[in-house]
Amino acid sequence: MSRTYTCFVAHLLVLAGTIVSPADDRKSLVAPDAKVTKLAGGMQFTEGPVWLPTEKKLVFSDIPNSKLMQWSKQDGLSVFRQSENANGNILDLQGRIISCQHGARNLIRIESTGKTTVLADKFNGKRFNSPNDAAIHSSGSLWFTDPPWGLTGAHEIPGHWVYKLDPKTNKVDVVLKTLAMPNGIVFSPDESRIYIADTGGHERHPDPKYHDLPPSIQCHEITRKGGLGKKLFHIEAGSDGMAVDVQGNLYTTHSGNVHIYDANGKHLEQIDVPEGPANVCFGDNDFKTLFITARTSLYSVRMTQPGARIKTDN
Repeated sequence: MSRTYTCFVAHLLVLAGTIVSPADDRKSLVAPDAKVTKLAGGMQFTEGPVWLPTEKKLVFSDIPNSKLMQWSKQDGLSVFRQSENANGNILDLQGRIISCQHGARNLIRIESTGKTTVLADKFNGKRFNSPNDAAIHSSGSLWFTDPPWGLTGAHEIPGHWVYKLDPKTNKVDVVLKTLAMPNGIVFSPDESRIYIADTGGHERHPDPKYHDLPPSIQCHEITRKGGLGKKLFHIEAGSDGMAVDVQGNLYTTHSGNVHIYDANGKHLEQIDVPEGPANVCFGDNDFKTLFITARTSLYSVRMTQPGARIKTDN
């Protein structure tokens, strides 16, 4: 996502959370003496963290408050802008924020002027459920998930699918239809794989056969032409938002903790957080700070490996 420091003892107590070390002789990915630190609180449900390198600040969603928040070491917490119940956020290749909006049921881009451009809001003339999270490929294509967590009306699309948006043609294609509640999505650092989380079956799915599917994180190959290839394996645990580091390790959010897996799905360790985490991203000058959005608050912890990132024009 070389590791040279001494392994933490199991269940080392830190100020705001517990770092649970690997059970074997592998070295922890958490930096020595690192603490899970609360950076800000008082929100309703935080999600979608994204680091803005040029501005040295984090932007993230407070979904029920319909706001994008911002945090920096220098200025602390403040409102970045209003949103329509934004959830997941990422940067495009030009460093602009791409935001998945539950309320508007769309995928938007926030321009440098502050204006917004709707990138996609329909598939074959039917409105999305409520776009949740997105990942960007170095080709510029945007991949996003569309469960109904923010949907207040009826389904127009008869499923909860994963889509790919071609920035050159603005064409939206379905890449995966077989998940119950697709959620977090992230590419491996070399873009040979994509990880897609499914939070599991739910009665809100319009097709009853999806009501009892177990949660999972699926790993699929990416073809040479940039499409979705065969399924390689799956992890028998769901996740909300996810991130990867430069070594290919996968950072997931489920069961009240941040869980770390290697690139092939082996569980490495977990980081306990005082509030159930919903999403994670890497940031800071060296990209070794893991930011964690967790219910009403924002947390961080220092890691040994920097996060993987797409090179932008900024």
